[in-house]
Amino acid sequence: MATESIDYLSPEVEIKTKSKVFPRPSQHTSGLVDWLTTIDHKKIGLMYGFSALVFLLVGGIEALLIRTQLWSHNMEVLTNRQYNQMFTMHGTTMVFLVIMPLSAAFFNYFMPLQIGARDVAFPRMNTLSLWCFIAGGIILNLSWLFTGGAPAIGWFGYAPLTDTRFAEVMRDIGPDFWIFSLQVLGIASLLASFNFITTIINMRAPGMTMMRLPVFTWMTLIVSFLLILALPAIAIALAELMFDRSYGTNFFDFLEGGKPHLWQHLFWIFGHPEVYILILPAMGIVSEIIPVFSRKPLFGYGLIVFSGALIGFMGFAVWSHHMFTTGMGVVATSAFSILTMLIAIPTGVKIFNWIGTMWGGRIRFETPMLFALGFITMFMIGGFTGIMHSSVPIDAQHQDTYFVVAHFHYVLIGGALFGLFAGFYFWLPKITGRLLSEKLGKIVFTLMFLGFNLTFFPMHYLGMIGQPRRTHSYNEGHGFETWNQIATVGSFILGVGVFIGFLQFVHSFYSKKLKSAGKNPWDARTLEWTLSSPVKEYNFARTPIIKARDQAWENNYGPRENHSEKEPLDDHGVHMPDRSWCPLITATGLLTMALGLLFHQDLDATGELVRNFNVAIFGGAVFVLGVIMWAMEGPGGYHLFPKEKEE
Repeated sequence: MATESIDYLSPEVEIKTKSKVFPRPSQHTSGLVDWLTTIDHKKIGLMYGFSALVFLLVGGIEALLIRTQLWSHNMEVLTNRQYNQMFTMHGTTMVFLVIMPLSAAFFNYFMPLQIGARDVAFPRMNTLSLWCFIAGGIILNLSWLFTGGAPAIGWFGYAPLTDTRFAEVMRDIGPDFWIFSLQVLGIASLLASFNFITTIINMRAPGMTMMRLPVFTWMTLIVSFLLILALPAIAIALAELMFDRSYGTNFFDFLEGGKPHLWQHLFWIFGHPEVYILILPAMGIVSEIIPVFSRKPLFGYGLIVFSGALIGFMGFAVWSHHMFTTGMGVVATSAFSILTMLIAIPTGVKIFNWIGTMWGGRIRFETPMLFALGFITMFMIGGFTGIMHSSVPIDAQHQDTYFVVAHFHYVLIGGALFGLFAGFYFWLPKITGRLLSEKLGKIVFTLMFLGFNLTFFPMHYLGMIGQPRRTHSYNEGHGFETWNQIATVGSFILGVGVFIGFLQFVHSFYSKKLKSAGKNPWDARTLEWTLSSPVKEYNFARTPIIKARDQAWENNYGPRENHSEKEPLDDHGVHMPDRSWCPLITATGLLTMALGLLFHQDLDATGELVRNFNVAIFGGAVFVLGVIMWAMEGPGGYHLFPKEKEE
C-alpha cells in the first residue's frame, strides 16, 4: 500500500505577501533565528519540553537540598529561611514549570498530528504562549538575585506568610516575584488553552468525529477547559495579594479586618482542579500506550473519555477538603467529604478499563509500558491515601504531617511524572526518527521506581508517628531519623534516574548510532504513526480522510473499507505560514513590564517611599508595539508542492 514519502518540488508559483513595514523572517532562516521566530507547533513543543526538563533538574536539585537537610536531627545544611525558600521554589517549579509545560509539550507536538491538522489554529499565539511561559520561569528564578532572595512563603502562599509585616528580611520582594511569575504563567496557559480548544473543535480531518478522537486529544481538550475555568480564581487572588503588599489594601490582612481564609478558598478553587490539570495528560498518555503494548483496542473507550471529563469537572467541587481543619462547619465539611469520596469512582473506572485492556492481551514489557504500569501502580497508592483524607477525622490527624507529602507526591510524581516519562519513551522515536536504547530505558525506570518508593513510602509512616511537614529540622528521640535517611537515599537514587533519562532524551536528538525508528516502530494505532519519523514540517502532504478510531491500525490490519483516504492536493499546494518576531517581542514587553512593576518603589534620601513606573511603562509600550506589529505584518506564507511516492 501507499505510504507517505515526500520530496520537495520547485513551486510553479510562489505566492508571498509581505509587509513592507515589518517583514517576517524568510522560510529559509536557520539556526537561532529559526528557533526564536518559529511558529511550527512541533518546534514549540520541543522548546516547551526542553525548558521543562531543565526546570526539572533545577527543581530536583532543590529537592535534594531539602532531603539533605533532613538527613539527621538538627542538621545545618540549610538555615530555616533557606529551607523555606527551597521548599517554596521546589513546589512552584515542579507544578508550574515542570509538569504543566511537559504536558503542554506533548499537547503542542502531537495533538495536531492526532487529528490530521497541519498546525494549531493560531500559530503565532501558540508561540506567544511559549515565550510567556519562559518569561514566567525567568521572573520566578530571578528572585534569588534580589533583596531577600527567593520567596519563603510555601508554594501555596498562605496568608499571613505573605504579609510584609511578617517578612524575615526588610523589604523582602521574593513573594512579589512569585506573584508576577504565576500571573505571567497563567497568561501562557490561557493562550494555549483557547488555541487547543479551537484547534480540536475546528481543524479535525474529515471523518475525525469527536468519538474517534484519540484519548490523549480528549484529555487535551478537557484540560484546556479546566485551565480556562480555574485560572481566573488564582488570578484574582494574586491581584488582591499584590494590592495588599504594594498598595495598602487589606484583602488578607487579619489585623485590618481581612480574611486569610479567603486566600485559601481562592487558591484551592484553582488548586484542586490543578491536580487534575496535572494528572489528566498522563492518563491520556497511558491510555494511548497500554493498547499498543497489549496488542488490543482500548477497553471501554467511551467510559474512559466520560470519566476523564467527570474527574476534571468534579475537581471544582472538592477544593475545601484542603481546609477541613479551618473550622468550616459540619454541613460544609460533610458535603466536601462526600464529594471527595465520589470523585474516586471515575478514577477507578479508568483503572479498571486499563486493566481490562491488558486482560488477555499479548503484553510487551518495553520501557513505555513499564512507565505506564508504574504510573498505574503509584497513582493507585496516591488515590487510596486521597480517599483516606476524605474522612474528616483521618484528615485532621494527617494534616500538616509527612503523610500528606507522601500522598501528593505519589499522585504528582509517581503519577504525572511517570506518565510523562512514558510519553517520552513512546513518542521520542517519532520526534527524532531514532529508537532509544531499551536497556538504558529500563535502567532509568528501575532507578526511578526504586528511588521514588524509597523516598516517599516511608513518609506515610513518618506522618503517622507525627513528623510535621514544612519544618527544616527535628529533634533526636522521636523515631524520625532512620526513615528520613532511607528517604534521603531514595531521593538521590531517583535523582540519578531522572538525570540519566534527561541525558538519554537529549542524546537521541543528535546520536547517529541509534537505530532508525521507521514510521511505526511500536505498531501503534493512532494517526501520527502514519507519518514519517521525524515528521515533515507540513505534517500531512494531503489531508487524510478518517474511516476509523484507530486509523493507523486499520490501515495495516483492517478491511479495505476502513483504510484512510487522502484529499487531493490543489493547485496552491501546501500553504505554510512565515515565521514571526512578534510573539517574542510581545512576550519581552510583558516580561519588562512585570519587572518594572516589581521594582516600581524605592526609598528616597529622606526615607520616603517613591514610586517610579518608567520601566513598567516602557515594557507596556514594547508589549503594545508587539501587538501592533502583529496586526500589521502581512499574511506572508509560502507554498510547498510535495509529491507522494509509492514505496
